[in-house]
Amino acid sequence: MVLASLLILLTAAGYAVLCAVKPFAPCRKCSGTGVRTRRRAVTVCRRCHGHRSRLRIGRRLLNNSRSIHAAGTRSQTIDRKAAPWQ
Repeated sequence: MVLASLLILLTAAGYAVLCAVKPFAPCRKCSGTGVRTRRRAVTVCRRCHGHRSRLRIGRRLLNNSRSIHAAGTRSQTIDRKAAPWQ
């Protein structure tokens, strides 16, 4: 039981380090080429828009949590000129 939880913890920590060091991964839809071929037509990949990489899920979660934290902890400035009774 302890070994399994330690393995899960190490895996999660390794993925967090990977997301911090290398936030982009090759696109899964086009295999990192940036183009898709359908029958005879060659088009730009709709998922990565031809950039050949995508943001990892862990990095996306980290960015969202940072923005939520920043939005919730901003200091409230009071405009004394607009409300002199405060």
